[in-house]
Amino acid sequence: MALTVQDVERFEASRPRLEAIAYRLLGSASEAEDAVQDTFLRWQGADADRIEVLEAWLTKVLTNLCLNQLTSARARRETYVGQWLPEPLLAGDPMLGPADTVEQRDSLSYAVLALMERLSPNERAVYVLREAFGHPHREIAEILDISEAAAQQVFHRAKKHIADGRTRTEIDEAAARRVIEEFLAAATSGRTEPLVRLLTQDAIAVGDGGGKFPARAKAFEGALAVATFMRGLFKPGKAQRALAGGSPGIHVTAANGAPAVVVVVDGRVIGVMCLEVTGEGIAGIRSQVNPDKLERATRRWSASGHGEPLFRPF
Repeated sequence: MALTVQDVERFEASRPRLEAIAYRLLGSASEAEDAVQDTFLRWQGADADRIEVLEAWLTKVLTNLCLNQLTSARARRETYVGQWLPEPLLAGDPMLGPADTVEQRDSLSYAVLALMERLSPNERAVYVLREAFGHPHREIAEILDISEAAAQQVFHRAKKHIADGRTRTEIDEAAARRVIEEFLAAATSGRTEPLVRLLTQDAIAVGDGGGKFPARAKAFEGALAVATFMRGLFKPGKAQRALAGGSPGIHVTAANGAPAVVVVVDGRVIGVMCLEVTGEGIAGIRSQVNPDKLERATRRWSASGHGEPLFRPF
């Protein structure tokens, strides 16, 4: 169909919501943008007379495009170099979408996005549409062409998988930030013991370098192993400075709705460290250092105001 100015405006009004859905489904901002653009092209070629509710139609088309993408992504990730982690989004990024409820914030958290990789494409779609965007099971069933009873079963199964992976309760943002600042102070102290005290005994540390930046293929597991790795990571030295490409500034800001560590060199984000802070201590450290997955973060960082770094380790 030939789109009018009003048609384009209607779609653009829906774009932020569509991008927020696609990001949660795919874990990639660039892939989310592509999926939303493909949705626009599908709408452009659709028969307008057969579309009763535009928002519902767009959501159905987008979700099914993302499901196809998730299916092919699973095959690609089998050959991915090292660990695969989602692309982090810094505070203020419009793709973050709604974060008014606990469920919406949880669906956006880096830890949950990583856990969603365990779900099947259908489980992930049902979980996101229901938990983050409040779609009734009847609407989800129509979007996925399954029965309402099946949609409910898939949702409960997906929610259980996520709950099983998160056995601890996270703490509030201000307390989490204080813990992260203590963690950074301990990491730069040159001593392992203060770090161990801040970590849970079963803590993990994992990084995604995508084969373009050094990152261990296997996660570090256990408080002592994680603490030893972190102490070495922040230890001053020529090798670290060469690897970073200069003197990095360490900032504590927000990513995916929670306090996180952002490492910046000459205005370029070279790492985002998302810490899973719980009442028992830091349970997970997930670091995104793949430069391909930090381009959007760098653009966001350059466009937003931020203070001086907390410190420069070397």
